[in-house]
Amino acid sequence: MIEYIRGNIDELTPTEAVIEAHGVGYLLNISLNTYSALQGKSEGKLYVYESIREDAYQLFGFFNKAERMLFIQLVSVSGVGGQTARMILSAFTPAELANIIRTENAGMLKSVKGIGPKAAQRIIVELKDKISLEYEVGTDRSNASAEIGAPREIVEEAVAALTMLGFPPAPTQKTVLHIVKENHALSVEQIIKAALKML
Repeated sequence: MIEYIRGNIDELTPTEAVIEAHGVGYLLNISLNTYSALQGKSEGKLYVYESIREDAYQLFGFFNKAERMLFIQLVSVSGVGGQTARMILSAFTPAELANIIRTENAGMLKSVKGIGPKAAQRIIVELKDKISLEYEVGTDRSNASAEIGAPREIVEEAVAALTMLGFPPAPTQKTVLHIVKENHALSVEQIIKAALKML
């Protein structure tokens, strides 16, 4: 079992990171929180969750153990798979998600694509007694200012990330453009978070 991978960050997108360790490149599925934490760094350490099925072997990477624990708790809920759990962790920070579950805020959970009323209630019922009192965010949001000089690149990166998460390209691009039009000063991460609540 892989506990963590430490190495050079060879590739980084809002949904994936390739970490090279001892000549081997590991492709890890990541959340926006982890993406934000790794931005601007040449090396990184990600805690790993291995998803092994008959038809697929996937690695999910997390910047800290708190986020990984939340992911593990989410996928333990019936009907919540790895991609859905990652989407939830991209919509909220670990601290925000823990608070949503503890306060039984099903409405916030339902704002995430793929989470209906029943799934939201199931997550709350099964996890509210398992959530720790404190979760460290583990990311630095202070550098999440927008690259206003390259709005086109920001739009393209946001659309690409949302498409990889399973959203159709056409409505995704329309939603992203609407968000950018409303607020030019958003980072890629902020655009994706807003789009996850609208698509």
